[in-house]
Amino acid sequence: MLDKELLEFGQKFHGHKCPAMPMGLRASLAAMKKLGVEHAPDGQLVALLELDEDHCATCFADGVQVATGCTLGKGNIKKLHYGKWGLTLIDKKNKKAVRVSPKAEAMKKNKESEFMKLRSSGVPASQVPAEIADPLVEMVSNAPDEMLLNISEVFDYDWQDAPHTFESVVCESCGEMVVTRNARVKDGKIVCIPCSGYGK
Repeated sequence: MLDKELLEFGQKFHGHKCPAMPMGLRASLAAMKKLGVEHAPDGQLVALLELDEDHCATCFADGVQVATGCTLGKGNIKKLHYGKWGLTLIDKKNKKAVRVSPKAEAMKKNKESEFMKLRSSGVPASQVPAEIADPLVEMVSNAPDEMLLNISEVFDYDWQDAPHTFESVVCESCGEMVVTRNARVKDGKIVCIPCSGYGK
């Protein structure tokens, strides 16, 4: 069962009511409980998300960020681009991890809902009436873990952070700062990727 304050904070952070964000909260809380860890103010945890881009229910990621403290800004949340809703949460200190994913039956209930029919017809989530969104949110928030989630056993995972770089240069074309390793050389000038025209 989700704490009301956490759910409300997650909805405020995310911007609208939907079932996927609280599913991310639930998956994260289950993973944290299994690992015996708490919300990470720094980089103690790493979240590996199996989401891809441009598919339904990527809102799951915001629930993970809110619950775990793994964020884009800290660089400790990564997308694996599998097109799935699995979460592997890694405790770097103890070199342990757990994988949690929503059960297919729970996802099917969401997929077959009036909420998803409206979303797939192009209605923005923020414009779905509360009487349609709220029952789904309540179901995801209150269902027992065993009905909602697949939770693996804890397993070994020795995560190695890439070293942080503090080196940067000024692009000689646009004049903006760019991390040195991302700079390119074009016509003898040090430039950023967009100004290079080379792509990545």
